[in-house]
Amino acid sequence: MQRTRALIFLLLLTFRICCALETETPTGSYLMVNSSQHAQGQKALILFQTLSENDTHCLQFSYFMYSHDGNSPGTLNAYVKVNGGPAGSVVWNISGSHGHQWHQAQLAVSMFWPNGYQVLFEAVVSSERRGYLGLDDILLLSYPCSKAPHFSRLGDVEVNAGQNATFQCVAAGKASEVEHFLLQGQSGVTIPVAYVKHISHRRFLATFQLDKVSTGDQGFFRCITLSERGSGVSNFAELIVKEPPTPIAPPQLLRAGSTYLIIQLNTNSITGDGPIVRKEIEYRMTSGPWSEVHAVNMQTYKLWHLDPDTEYEISVLLTRPGDGGTGKPGPPLISRTKCAEPMRAPKGLAFAEIQSRQLTLQWDPVGYNLTRCHTYTVTLCYRYTVGPGTNQTFQECVKMEHNTNHYTIKNLLPYKNVHTKLILVNPEGQKEGKEATFQTDEDVPGGIASESLIFTPLEDMIFLKWEEPVESNGVIIQYEISYQSIESSDPAVNVPGPRRTVSKLRNETYHVFSNLHPGTTYLFSVRARTGKGFGQTAVTEITTNISAPSFDYGDMPSPLRETESTITVLLRPAQGRGAPISTYQVIVEEDSPKKIKRDLGGQECFPVPLTFNDAILRNSVHYFGAELSPSSLTEAKPFTVGDNQTYSGYWNPPLEPKKAYLIYFQATSNLKGETRLNCIRLARKAACKESKQLLEVSRHSEEMGLILGICAGGLVVLIFLLGTIIVVIRKGKPANMAKATINCRNEKTQMMSAVDRSFTDQSTLQEDERLGLSFMDTHNYSKKADQCSSLVNESSSLLGTSPRQQCGRKGSPYHTGQLHPAVRVADLLQHINQMKTAEGYGFKQEYESFFEGWDATKKKDKTKGRQDHISTYDRHRVKLHPLLGDPNSDYINANYIDGYHRSNHFIATQGPKLEMIYDFWRMVWQEHCSSIVMITKLVEVGRVKCSKYWPEDTEMYGDIKITQVKSETLAEYVVRTFTLERRGYSAKHEVKQFHFTSWPEHGVPYHATGLLAFIRRVKVSTPPDAGPIIIHCSAGTGRTGCYIVLDVMLDMAECEGVVDIYNCVKTLCSRRINMIQTEEQYVFIHDAILEACLCGETSIPVSEFRPTYKEMVRIDPQSNSSQLREEFQTLNSVTPHLDVEECSIALLPRNRERNRNMDVLPPDRCLPFLISVDGDSNNYINAALTDSYTKSSAFIVTIHPLQNTVTDFWRLVYDYGCTSIIMLNQLNQLNSVWPCLQYWPEPGLQHFGTMEVEYVSKSADEDVIVRLFRIQNITRLQEGHLMVRHFQYLRWSAYRDTPDSKKSFLHLLAQVEKWQRENGNGRMIVHCLNGGGRSGTFCACIMILEMIRCHQLVDVFFAAKMLRNYKPNMVESFEQYHFCYDLALEYLESLETR
Repeated sequence: MQRTRALIFLLLLTFRICCALETETPTGSYLMVNSSQHAQGQKALILFQTLSENDTHCLQFSYFMYSHDGNSPGTLNAYVKVNGGPAGSVVWNISGSHGHQWHQAQLAVSMFWPNGYQVLFEAVVSSERRGYLGLDDILLLSYPCSKAPHFSRLGDVEVNAGQNATFQCVAAGKASEVEHFLLQGQSGVTIPVAYVKHISHRRFLATFQLDKVSTGDQGFFRCITLSERGSGVSNFAELIVKEPPTPIAPPQLLRAGSTYLIIQLNTNSITGDGPIVRKEIEYRMTSGPWSEVHAVNMQTYKLWHLDPDTEYEISVLLTRPGDGGTGKPGPPLISRTKCAEPMRAPKGLAFAEIQSRQLTLQWDPVGYNLTRCHTYTVTLCYRYTVGPGTNQTFQECVKMEHNTNHYTIKNLLPYKNVHTKLILVNPEGQKEGKEATFQTDEDVPGGIASESLIFTPLEDMIFLKWEEPVESNGVIIQYEISYQSIESSDPAVNVPGPRRTVSKLRNETYHVFSNLHPGTTYLFSVRARTGKGFGQTAVTEITTNISAPSFDYGDMPSPLRETESTITVLLRPAQGRGAPISTYQVIVEEDSPKKIKRDLGGQECFPVPLTFNDAILRNSVHYFGAELSPSSLTEAKPFTVGDNQTYSGYWNPPLEPKKAYLIYFQATSNLKGETRLNCIRLARKAACKESKQLLEVSRHSEEMGLILGICAGGLVVLIFLLGTIIVVIRKGKPANMAKATINCRNEKTQMMSAVDRSFTDQSTLQEDERLGLSFMDTHNYSKKADQCSSLVNESSSLLGTSPRQQCGRKGSPYHTGQLHPAVRVADLLQHINQMKTAEGYGFKQEYESFFEGWDATKKKDKTKGRQDHISTYDRHRVKLHPLLGDPNSDYINANYIDGYHRSNHFIATQGPKLEMIYDFWRMVWQEHCSSIVMITKLVEVGRVKCSKYWPEDTEMYGDIKITQVKSETLAEYVVRTFTLERRGYSAKHEVKQFHFTSWPEHGVPYHATGLLAFIRRVKVSTPPDAGPIIIHCSAGTGRTGCYIVLDVMLDMAECEGVVDIYNCVKTLCSRRINMIQTEEQYVFIHDAILEACLCGETSIPVSEFRPTYKEMVRIDPQSNSSQLREEFQTLNSVTPHLDVEECSIALLPRNRERNRNMDVLPPDRCLPFLISVDGDSNNYINAALTDSYTKSSAFIVTIHPLQNTVTDFWRLVYDYGCTSIIMLNQLNQLNSVWPCLQYWPEPGLQHFGTMEVEYVSKSADEDVIVRLFRIQNITRLQEGHLMVRHFQYLRWSAYRDTPDSKKSFLHLLAQVEKWQRENGNGRMIVHCLNGGGRSGTFCACIMILEMIRCHQLVDVFFAAKMLRNYKPNMVESFEQYHFCYDLALEYLESLETR
């Protein structure tokens, strides 16, 4: 131990206060101060030498502080100076009076190399100046202090500006002995302790915190403990405050796009401290509050997913180590993205108001998310046709103001299709919306052009024709023609006369006005009418021709008197018709036996006047004997012919007695250069040698000669016809037979022409010799009965029935010596398979050969043709009887087509357009047609394929009245029955229209089953003596040709056992162009005929069902089989097998778990896609839409819902408006792979996704449990609810293929059908375990009952085949097929019982 004695400095200067001497304390130093001898504040100091050991020092000392009056003599302070620096703050101090004894204290100073320190003691005199201050026994101990804690080394602290700095001082000692803990700054600042933590019983941790330091807070700090017993002092540690870095320059823009900005960071120059450990980009919209920060590790960076045409502020953030090391954002780069191409055009284009000449449109508002640019333009473009034709188009585009979503187009034309579309344009592109078409409202029509009024005046009638107004402004529904007489030269006519009005239908632009007065001027006014009213009137004046005068004579009058040279007759005044009588003439004509006799009232008159002398010079047999003025004959007067007088220059010479004469009386009318004559024979004067008897014989001989002449002529014609027939029979040429048929049709046509008073040639056919041999006649090579019989038997067995028609001439099964021979029915399957090899090369080659060297001579009326390339051939076209005054009205786009051994059995035509509907019905009437076959919908793929040419009730088409009396709707076709009446005819004509509605809009039907049944229905319903069957689709080609080929080939197969499809198509194309339009149609014809031959006719009339069924189930002992089983095997052979491609949707990975069995999947074409949304975009369910017999898509066949498809099941029920659910399996069946769970609530209400299913009621018997549910979509409550009845059938055991009881199953069917009738015949959902056998059996039974009710037929094969066309596993076992027959029998027996 080193001992130091204190040195006392006594400063007793009276004139000055002398500060204590500061010197290093030598060994043995001490300090003693008498306060009473010093002034207040005077100090005495002891400074120790510098200590620099790398260790903790303990400086022990004793102090004395006493004042006898108890006052404080002063203060003792201790300082620790580091490295010769300032003394700093006090590390230990004490004041007050502490008695006469000495007290010991310690300083525990912690200092580490290379730092050195000095301890400075300071005594300061107090204001009381009483007592003594002493310091002695100062020792530097070599072991730790016991009265003051020792600090461990205090480390430097580095923080970032703005953060909290924490100093943690660890000391060895007892914290409880410490009175104060302080953190001293070298600058004098003192920080109190935050908290003290005891590490062990001799070790503690004192923590000090400086809040939110800045660079001004930097400096050195140490830890201090204070108490009377001593203090602990740590080393100085530095507080280092770093400023986070900030870039000086903003980032640089390299490239800008519509959704991105590429920038370069400028971080080489910064303010603040490094190092930079992280770089970030902060960006935000200049107009938005939000911001995003992206970390970057390169000098360039691309900001993605920005909004187009938007201004952004982009700054760089730099970060140094430590909390709060991220500096402020650097200067921002302000940049704007480019515009992006518009997302789409505005949607929701619809009309707000439609008027005749203006159209107000509206659309969804346009937002930034659509325009993707703040600079944009919405343009509304519209166009419509103007003028009389359709080749002139008015088009205009109007730019809309921003925030406008409606516009009114003005100055439009009435009843015009206005094609509109919206275009959204911005600097980067444009989007055009779909064109929407709106039709302006009707208006009154414009006036009929006066120059279009064409008229033909006759004597008592006028034929007037006009054209539709150039501006029809709508659909012309009526023409009104008013007329009245305004001037007449006939005084008997009242002028002006009464005004009469005639109304004409829209398709009649002509009229014949009859019962008019000759020579009278009529004022005609014609105006058209739309639904809005009448238009302007066209006016014209028409004058009828004058008529020949009329005489008031009955039979030929007897002469009043007769001599050898004269004859006296009675002259009656004539009546003028349209003009007064200008003159009368008496004509004398020599009656010579060689002269052609004149009939009374039918003779020609005498327009050229001849005097007697002129007649002699010209060797004429007649002369004018007198000319009388009208004034001289105001009443009947006798006149003597041969009185040798002269009348107005005409000599009336005596008659020669030996000659016979005919006496005529002629009247003449003349008006405005128009002359009309009329004459009548008044008498015959016989020669004087003829007696009265001879005169009578002469008259009789004249009549007999006429009769004999007619008979002789008829006999000659008859002999000629007999000779022709004999030649035909001997030669036996089919062409002559065809001509005979054509001649017969010509005679029939001429007869109809006479009835219709036609004015033009009536010939309708000119048969070409080259085409006279039709394709069905080319098989007539053999006439042997046995060959024919064998062929009939063979084909009948293949068709499944005996021939129902008397086949005409029989032919050979081979088409010998031809490039494309006929194919035997027995070889048809092999032939088709061979043609389908090499990707159908055989079919392709045959189909293309139809068009080689085709050059058609066309005649067409462009206003009545649907397609320019579909024309009719003149020699085979149907010629209509022309209308009065319109010689070109004989045209209609239609052709005669031969049937099987029946000439002109079909008429192929196009679907009538609006302007040819009247022509179409004229053709029906003229040709005595009783069947019309329509193979198109009115609209397909949004295009009008055919106008609706029939009424729902009654309508007039020209002069033909059509009345619909009956309509029958089935799943695949509709049969409508009409009666036709025509003005001027007393007879009524009945016509049936067979409308096939199941031909798809593209391609051909997937199967031919329905089409074959349709063809059979037409055949059965058409009377054998009816006129041609009219067949049309849209253009009257492809589908029409398919139908005709199928009809003819079925007859040929049934009669001859062969089919000749190629030559049949070839012949059809020679009659009408493009009869088979596609190769697909050509292949379909082959497949359809094959199906017909394989399946045959399987329907059984109800009256024959019992014996037929009995025979079908009889087991043949030789084959050990039955007809019923063979029929089921045939069903299996013709059932289509589904390819993987046909079930592509069911096989999608996301749909696999929605199928109960991957072997039983619905084809894509039959899927009912789910419509309602349930948070799941999947719209698939294992189900198939199938037809019943009378309704399309009547059934939805599905599987029992799985646990994960229950919601989908109820969506299906709601989306498709199903009113019945038929459940044919039991819950929890043992043979199921997955248990069949209950999928309905009972009782109460349950939600399945968005579907709310509420249990309403329940009834049950031993066969069926019937539940009633109310279903609604909670997201579309405005749609209302759906009432659904659930039928759970109980009598079908789990391991049986068929129900336990036929009666119970009929009971189920009856309940279902009753509920369906009462609730609008909604769709039925039918399900069993796999949606196959049981469900198919139920559907087949429903179809069979419908057949019985509709047509008194049972066709189980057809029902099963139709269902299997949708799902091959329907009616899957023979037992189920057999059950359908048993059920039909049970049902028929129950009807008999009733």
